[in-house]
Amino acid sequence: MSGATGTVSAYEHRPKAGAGAKDGAGAGTRISVLLSHGSALGELVEAELDAPRDDEVVVRVEAVGVCHTDLLAQKRLGSRSAVLGHEGCGTVERLGPRAEGLAVGDRVVLSFASCGECDPCRSGFPGYCAHSAALNGSGRRRDGSPTLRVGGEPVFGSFFGQSSFATSVLAGARSCVPVGDLSPAVAAPLGCGFLTGAGAVLNVLRPRPRDRLLVVGAGGVGAAAALTALSEGVEVVVAEPVEARRALLASHGASAVASLDEPIPPVTHALDTTGRPEAIARALSLLRPRGALAVVGLGPAEIPLDVRSLTMRGLRLFGCVEGDAEPALLIPELVRRHRDGLLPLDRLVTTYALGDIERAVADQRAGLTLKAVLLPGT
Repeated sequence: MSGATGTVSAYEHRPKAGAGAKDGAGAGTRISVLLSHGSALGELVEAELDAPRDDEVVVRVEAVGVCHTDLLAQKRLGSRSAVLGHEGCGTVERLGPRAEGLAVGDRVVLSFASCGECDPCRSGFPGYCAHSAALNGSGRRRDGSPTLRVGGEPVFGSFFGQSSFATSVLAGARSCVPVGDLSPAVAAPLGCGFLTGAGAVLNVLRPRPRDRLLVVGAGGVGAAAALTALSEGVEVVVAEPVEARRALLASHGASAVASLDEPIPPVTHALDTTGRPEAIARALSLLRPRGALAVVGLGPAEIPLDVRSLTMRGLRLFGCVEGDAEPALLIPELVRRHRDGLLPLDRLVTTYALGDIERAVADQRAGLTLKAVLLPGT
């Protein structure tokens, strides 16, 4: 993972001795959650959060990003009651008896869950964890036990190991990355969206200074990717239909076009965040020989692919989950770049009260907001 001043792998995650309340099974915690069901994105209700076990922690949520993946999951779950949200940031309040590397009072970003024991996890690619489906998408712990109850009945929770559309969450200590006094609204999207965009640039595509990167789609993922590439000295072209998003990235040094149909010079690297087959095909056509395209958007499962062109031009096509990142390494590096003024992620965020999720999603869909972040304390 190339950084501006070295490699990200040089930024070690150094555990500190756990401090504060260590729990056994203990009592659960009464919290408020956004309960989605049917067409409703979220209704504020009371819930009971299970007590932390083993290496779990309870985190009081200070901010949580709204990601397209939350909306896809809500649609997939249909009428099933669920608590979603997977870009949480907050303060550690309780620690399980074997939770290491954290202390009560730490502000942490909550990222996706991984086991830490399988080959991908041990190789530094936890996004491809062998137990990812059970840990992130089953709605329960890996052992099948629930973490959330509403009216005494279990509901779908532990989404991406957290379900952070809530005032507090239960998460594995492994998913928590300390971020010091960084603003929670800026820090929260580092758990997924900003991590994915930045990681796609630093870990997968790895453009060098004076290379040219095309970013297709400038939502939270694409905008974070563009700003990260600019911090590396890379020339960036953004294709984005929303004028305000184009203007924002242009103000930081990117070139911007409204459509891939506009004239775009050949590029050395490309990132597609849309998943649209026509966008992927166009991005491939714009690559120079031996160029590279990474895809992070989930669209149709199958798309036409000109294998002859791919072969004869030496092109490289990469899939990318969570930016191929080890959150404990990449998140601190992105925080450092932000503090140094190289990565103005605060310019991408608009905040809303937790109960205003419907308006936040509507604004995001309308292009009025680039990255919506909910604040449970408001």
